[in-house]
Amino acid sequence: MSNKIYVGNLSFNTLEDSLRDAFKKYGDVESCKLITDRDSGRSKGFGFVEMASAQEAQDAISGLDGTDLDGRDMKVNEAKPQERRERSFGGNSW
Repeated sequence: MSNKIYVGNLSFNTLEDSLRDAFKKYGDVESCKLITDRDSGRSKGFGFVEMASAQEAQDAISGLDGTDLDGRDMKVNEAKPQERRERSFGGNSW
């Protein structure tokens, strides 16, 4: 098990501090990052938390999945590795 956790179904008003506080109850939070739109800066409603150990990550997943944070029931599970994406430069393919 990895120490990195995916957190989804977050309110657009959730701040990194409140997300970090929710996870601190389960151990040391190494990092906390909300994903934002690069143009508007608005939250995309999900983020990632990295715990100090795999056991702390598992405890946080078990304890927080489906619980309320800022009026939304969080979806909390182990983060999957990011898939490699093909770069598209647009235009016509002739």
